Order: sequence, then structure tokens, then C-alpha cells
Amino acid sequence: GNMSSRKGLNGACSVHEYTGSFIGQSAHFKMTSVCGHVMTLDFIGKYNSWDKVDPAELFSKAPTEKKEANPKLTMVKFLQVEGRGCDCIVLWLDCDKEGENICFEVLDAVLPVMNKPRGTERTIYRAKFSSITDTDICNAMNHLGEPNRNEALSVDARQELDLRIGCAFTRFQTKYFQGKYGNLDSSLISFGPCQTPTLGFCVERHDKIQSFKPETYWVLQAKVNPEKESSLTLDWDRVRVFDREVAQMFLNITKMAKEAKVESVSKKEKVKQRPLALNTVEMLRVASAALGMGPQHAMQIAERLYTQGYISYPRTETTHYPENFDLKGCLRQQANNPYWAETVKALLSEGINRPRKGHDAGDHPPITPMRAATEAELGGDGWRLYEYITRHFIATVSADCKYLQTTISFSIGPERFTCVGKVVTSPGFTEIMPWHSIPLEESLPHCEKGDLFPIGEIKLLEKQTSPPDYLTEAELITLMEKHGIGTDASIPVHINNICQRNYVTVESGRRLKPTNLGIVLVHGYYKIDAELVLPTIRSAVEKQLNLIALGKANYHQVLEHTLDVFKRKFHYFVDSIAGMDELMEVSFSPLAATGKPLSRCGKCHRFMKYIQAKPSRLHCSHCDDTYSLPQNGTIKLYKELRCPLDDFELVLWSSGSRGKSYPLCPYCYNHPPFRDMKKGMGCNECTHPTCQHSLSMLGIGQCVECENGVLVLDSTSGPKWKMACNKCNVVVHFFENAHKVRVSPETCDLCEAALVDVDFNKAKSPLPGDETQHSGCVFCDPVFQDLVELKHAAMRHPMHRGGQGKRQGRGRGKGRRPGGRLNPKKPKDKMAALAAYFV
Repeated sequence: GNMSSRKGLNGACSVHEYTGSFIGQSAHFKMTSVCGHVMTLDFIGKYNSWDKVDPAELFSKAPTEKKEANPKLTMVKFLQVEGRGCDCIVLWLDCDKEGENICFEVLDAVLPVMNKPRGTERTIYRAKFSSITDTDICNAMNHLGEPNRNEALSVDARQELDLRIGCAFTRFQTKYFQGKYGNLDSSLISFGPCQTPTLGFCVERHDKIQSFKPETYWVLQAKVNPEKESSLTLDWDRVRVFDREVAQMFLNITKMAKEAKVESVSKKEKVKQRPLALNTVEMLRVASAALGMGPQHAMQIAERLYTQGYISYPRTETTHYPENFDLKGCLRQQANNPYWAETVKALLSEGINRPRKGHDAGDHPPITPMRAATEAELGGDGWRLYEYITRHFIATVSADCKYLQTTISFSIGPERFTCVGKVVTSPGFTEIMPWHSIPLEESLPHCEKGDLFPIGEIKLLEKQTSPPDYLTEAELITLMEKHGIGTDASIPVHINNICQRNYVTVESGRRLKPTNLGIVLVHGYYKIDAELVLPTIRSAVEKQLNLIALGKANYHQVLEHTLDVFKRKFHYFVDSIAGMDELMEVSFSPLAATGKPLSRCGKCHRFMKYIQAKPSRLHCSHCDDTYSLPQNGTIKLYKELRCPLDDFELVLWSSGSRGKSYPLCPYCYNHPPFRDMKKGMGCNECTHPTCQHSLSMLGIGQCVECENGVLVLDSTSGPKWKMACNKCNVVVHFFENAHKVRVSPETCDLCEAALVDVDFNKAKSPLPGDETQHSGCVFCDPVFQDLVELKHAAMRHPMHRGGQGKRQGRGRGKGRRPGGRLNPKKPKDKMAALAAYFV
């Protein structure tokens, strides 16, 4: 049939419309999507202030509210506009607990604007599917169910627990330790009910390595010569001894023998089982161990492969295929891929093996390739992960690997030695997964009981026991699954968090080595309350959350009980913090001893020290005050100029030559001097009426992209002059090589922007008629038209995207002068002319 497609009002989600039949009736369909969660849980306004609220209040007193997860997407408004006047809604969200939770977020948004049902008419439907294929989609449409309220509630409970517990501990320990130590090198000392036990596993392994004492042991190694040219190495049945003299005694006894006697020869057919079907945890383990991909990265790639229809749903705990699963259909899809076509065709003609019986968690079928793909289509990591998933799937329906194991037992004097050899009789699944194949070994000589072989040599080898290695991501994922820390979906997030917080670093072989900070934190938790870091308590909470999902536990009771337990733990933690502080003192330097002198304090006029380690800040050891600074940039002294309000020396923050920079007063940045200013504002947002660095004096006009920003002249940028928005990352380059650029007190008649006085050197003046000076509006003056160029600041932080010269929306030159009237006249319609300036 015909389908029309258009972008929704938020510009992120498409809407597809078509006519078809629904439950036996003709219907007009509208199909659209959301971007992850529509809503997120947060504390109400005042409780988000770290300074005004005691963290202990966050356990029960602080009210929470659901806010839009991404306000810029205006998802609720978008859903309401599209849902208005609809009779029925069919929810096609991911079929896991998070997806179920998003179902109810969507319903909360659209039910108020949908047509009211007539009588007991059903209007809400839920589609259950595991892959994006024609068969699965049609099947889901023919068997529509209802969304599961209990599963959604279990997600609500997890969100609220993680928010309240995480925020309380994080705020307390961040403020306590950052106020005392200068070189922690982490902007947030976070605690998380899952994150902290995850770190605990890494530190536990580190402690084992540190406390390991190597021991010397001795091994007896014998070689026999069955034929003249060949020699066979035998393994000692005692394996090893830890006493040198005893080992020497065994060596002396065996050396007396001249020949080795065959005591027994046994042959056994053995089987190496094909793998169980693939679930999320196993996929993440292999991605890290064999493909070198971090769990978070692997999960993002798997989600992309799923949405493009290449694989089934990648979040599943199940390793068992349902009886009605079309294994042959999935296998046929792979019959033309040059890498495994022969294996697949052989399986299809000879008949496939039913996969091994695995665990059925009742969620989704195992991860399966749903359609053929080539390396050129998927590229790089996408192909590598897809190739593994496909090989794994083919292996699950292949035969087991069979081999013949021969064991020959020898006696040399009274001591017994053994030799083992393996010969593959049927490779089975190892053809498609060659890394699992039985290694090729030298064949053993043909012999019988009683045969004698000459001894080539017998010697004593001295060795040492070795410590364990740091945990790999794959081993950590196994431990987390075993102890019930996190879910298949959240495990990658927790591992990513401990890396981001600088608690562990990823070493070669994707091994996780704890940093000083990570080690001290975990040792501190053990000292105060081991349950904060042991997996037991979180594992118990996960079980309770699962009971909510199954409808066997009351949501409010689980929430209340768990918060009560952690509230008591929090108070005990606060009272005992000195125990952790003792460990911190040994590893980190106090604030006064870190950093380099940079700018003068306005109170005592002594130099304050600039602490570069995260979070960068200024500390005055004389006044014992710490001033936070903007992050992710460089800080330097700003010409020794002082703030007219408090006499502090100004500093200049810069995100690099392609980014933006602005001066700020350390005191005003932390203690806003005017009512209309907030904490964390630099001079480019300061409303001081006469200071030469303020927004009032350097502001030119409203930002061409964001609603609230003002373009402010960067007076340090000459000769490559620029003005930058004080809210978003828009940068406008203008008047290159000008000698001086000043903001005039006069404004433009057309758009109310401040006029700019530009002074060029005679040799480099681009002005007409060899003029060197001109005054005009950056937005409207035709003389300035070719001298202005819009870019996006190159930010050092992944949060600030926005490519070079990428335009979003239309340029608005609502260039009103800031500081005066705060409600400007709407601009005249000159969008097109303005856009032409910046294209």
C-alpha cells in the first residue's frame, strides 16, 4: 500500500502513516518512535542543590518527580500532538523490563489526548517480539497482549533506589574528600549500589596480587626415546614438591633406572560439547576477551545490528531455543556467505543438531543472526561482532567435536609418569569456531603393557608459583552475573562508570587495574561497613526487584525497607568517616600542599594555588577557602586585572584555539553577586553595569542558535577576533587581522544589536576605499557581510558535540543589546538574509 513519511515536530523521530486493517476493521495507522526513556526520575528543585541540603534527607524527606529525560526533544509534546484523536495505541517497545517501563511513560503522555473508549472497549495493546523480521512482526501483530505493570514498577523501584542511595553517599563523600585533598583526580567520588561492588571485585583481585608471596617448587621431568630420532616428554604423577631435598631424593631414585616400563595403555573416545546458545553476558565476555571491545561499546554495536534487522534482540538471559524456533530458516540465510557457506550447506543437507538444552529465563530467544550480511555492509567492529554471533549460532546446531584420547602410564623405578595424546576423529563445531579446536599434538608411539623404552634424560626443574593477574572485563562480567550485580542490560554501564570515575584503568588485554583512589575507597568501605562493597546486599535487592516484576512483592514495601536499611548504613558511614580518612591521608596530599600559585585572593591578597587535577579549582591556604572553576579547559591569569566588586584577580578559561574563552572572577563564579546570576557564571554572563569585562559592556546580540544565549566579544582573541555565545558552543569569527574591535554603546535600528567599532591596519584593511575604520552592525551592515563566519566551538568534552560549521536551525539575528531591556521586540522577518551571512 501507500505510506507517507515525515519528521515529527522534535526533528528526531519520523512519523509514518498508512491505511490498513486492525482487528478486522479498516484503520488509519500512525507509526512513530521514542529515543530511550521519555521520563527520568530526579529530586525536585531545591534538593538538587549540594550546598543547601543535608544528604541524609535524600533517603525519605526529599520528594522526587518525573522530568523529561531529554527536554530538547520535547518528547511528551511530540507524542501528544501525534496521539491526539487516536482510538487505539499499540506499544512496540523493547520486550524487556526497561521497555515495559517506557510503555507506561508513553501511555502517561498520550492517554489524556486520545479519544475516550466507548464502554469497556479495549484501546491499549502490547506487541511482543524478539527480532525485526516479517514473520516475527506479523506474529506479534496477530497476538497482541497488554503491557506489564509489575515489570514497569520494578524498574521504577530500581531507579528510585539508585537515585536516593547513590546521590546521598556520592554528595557526602565528594564534598568531604574534595574539601581536604588536592590530587584525587576525579571530579566526582561516586557511590552506586551496583557500581561499588563492581569496583570491589577489581580491588579484591588487586589485594590478592599485592599479598601474594611466591613459593619455590620442584618438578621431575623425564624424557624417553621410543625411536632413535624421537623423544617423548613425560609428566610426573606427583606433579610437584615444595621441598628441595625430597625432590633431590626422587631424582636420585629415578636416575638409578635405565629404562622406562609401560604400565598401562588406555584409549577413550571423548567429546567436547558445542556451545550453548548465545545470551548477552556470554556475548559481552567474548567481545571483551576475543574481540578487544569494551562491554559498553559492544552493547551499542549489538543494539545497532538489532535495529537494522541483522540480529535478534541483544538483551536476553536465555540460552535455550523454544521448540517452535525456525532454526533452519535462520541457517538458510547464511548459505551464501563465502566464510561459512560450505559448513552451512553441509548442515542443511545432512540435517542439523538440536541445540543443547540451556536455561530458559522466559524473556527472549538467544541472540541469533536474522539476515545475511557482508563485511562491506557492516564494516569494522559491526562486522566482527556479527561474524562472531553468526559463527556461534552455526556452532550451536553443529555436531559436538569428538576425539580419541590415549593415556600411557610409565614407571621409572618406583615413580610413575604419564603421557597423554589426543587425535580428532570428528571436528564438529570446531570447523566453524576454529579457536576451540583440539590443538595438534605429536602422535604417541604404538606400544603395549610391559614394553621398555630407553630413558633420554631425567632432570629437576626449579619453578615458582605466580600471582593471579588483574581481572579482565570478561572475568568481571562473570563475577557480576554470578553474584547478581546488575542485569544483562546494566552490567556494561557499571563497568563503564568505574572507568569514567578514574577508579580503574583498562590495561592491555582489557585488564582492569584499580587506581589509588579506587583502592582507598574500597578499603575504606571494608573498614567502615563491608556490606557497602560486598555483593551480598545488592544481590538481595535484585531478588526483591525481580519479585516485584513477578507480582510477588509489594513495590512500596520493598522500597521502604531497602531505603531504611541504607539510611542506617549512611548515618553509620558519616559517623565513621574518619576511618576512611586515615587511609586517604596516606595516599593523597592535602589541598594546601597541591597546586601552583596562580592568582591573588581578594581577601588576604596572597597567592591562591591552582589545582589542576580533577576537579580543577583554586585554593587559598591562608583563608582556607576553595573556589571551583569551569572544567575541561585551561586556566591562566588574566593580565593581573582585578574584579571591581571583590578585588580577586581574574583568570581566563579557554577550551583551546578553536573553542571559546572568557575571563571570570573566582569569587563571583562561586558566590553570584547579582540576583539574576547563578553559581558558575563567568564575566561573559555578569550583569555588572560598568565593569569592562561584563556582559553589559561586551555583549553584542542574541545568539543565532539558542534561545537564551548572548554573543559576547572575546576581547582576548585578536587578531583572529571572535564573539562566542555565553550559553551554547556557537562561535562567530569576524574581522580577522583587525587592529582593534570594540563594542559601541549604540545599537542597530533594525535588530537592536550593539554596534561594533572596527579598526584595521592600513596594509591589511578589507574595507572599501582603503578605509581603516568602520562602525556598524555585525548582522545587518553590508560592509561587514563577508567578514563574519559562524562555527561551533571545538569543545574538549564529549558532551559538547556540534561539528565545524554545521548549521542547525536558521540564523536569528535578534541582536538586542543585553543589559537593557530584557524583553526584546520580535525581529523583523529577515531570516533568509541572516542565514546567507553564515552559510
